[in-house]
Amino acid sequence: MSTETGRMTLYAPAKINLLLRVLGKRPDGYHDLETWMQKLLLHDILELEIYTGRGVVFSCDDPSVPSDTTNLAARAAEAFFAVCAKAGGYGVRIHLQKKIPVAAGLGGGSSDAGTVLRGLNAFFGGELSEKELISIARPLGADVPFFAVEHDAVLAGGIGDVMKPVASMDDCSFILVNPGFFVSTAWVFQNFTLTRQSKNSKLSCFQKYQAKPLSFTEMQNDLEQVTSAKYPEIEKIKGVLTAAGASKALMSGSGPTVFGIFPDTEKTTVSGLERIVCDLRRQYGAKVYLSRACTGASPSGKAPGFDPGIRRFESFRPSHH
Repeated sequence: MSTETGRMTLYAPAKINLLLRVLGKRPDGYHDLETWMQKLLLHDILELEIYTGRGVVFSCDDPSVPSDTTNLAARAAEAFFAVCAKAGGYGVRIHLQKKIPVAAGLGGGSSDAGTVLRGLNAFFGGELSEKELISIARPLGADVPFFAVEHDAVLAGGIGDVMKPVASMDDCSFILVNPGFFVSTAWVFQNFTLTRQSKNSKLSCFQKYQAKPLSFTEMQNDLEQVTSAKYPEIEKIKGVLTAAGASKALMSGSGPTVFGIFPDTEKTTVSGLERIVCDLRRQYGAKVYLSRACTGASPSGKAPGFDPGIRRFESFRPSHH
């Protein structure tokens, strides 16, 4: 019988893409991107139990999520144990409480995986550098590196793994509407046709946006044209959010979740935003969320929901390896 040596509760935040440009297809099958990603307070909860022994045991409260070691979070844990010397002789049990909609363009599975990497690394004394965590995260999926680092918002290139931190959008609220159907990211990219020459993108987003914030008019998502062509509901939701007062409405990732940005003003109140959410839930069901941007690096011990990453950390921190 294995002896448990520590428990962790981790928050895995959702993300939205404020900018997503597809520049071209790579030989490895991925696409080169320019994207501005922002972590949100909407999050999954991961309960980890570190024990002496080997292996990864995974479970989830959502039946639509694979509850075995094929899950991305479990694969991330296995990848971590394969390279971390201090973790030799240890294993982990992971239980996932799913709050972020599945296959929604919000990075839920990627966030679970990246957050597990960061959490385990913190538990075992931070043996791996940020660069090493990104190297483990990259083969797991294009969004996983973003969640394997502490930055709350980044400009990203490559497949999303070349990142530069930027300021969080902490002066607004976001209303997210998930229409309840799944969209395959692979299908969206397979059906995406490049409409611009890559040479028009030589001025990278790093050069263009680092000196100034992204304006509402500059926010765009190249993948919208594919997803909304098959699912007209996307454009309808954008219109509903704009009519409700959003300064910008945009699909996140490959969809189908659409978010509206509501800047903080004297006229903007929490109760007013909650009324909009209630109205939208009558139309679209429970998967309508009011959220804010994450604005604090982690791990930390802040109040639940106000940091991505570690919420509670109880262990003796193994030192004999």
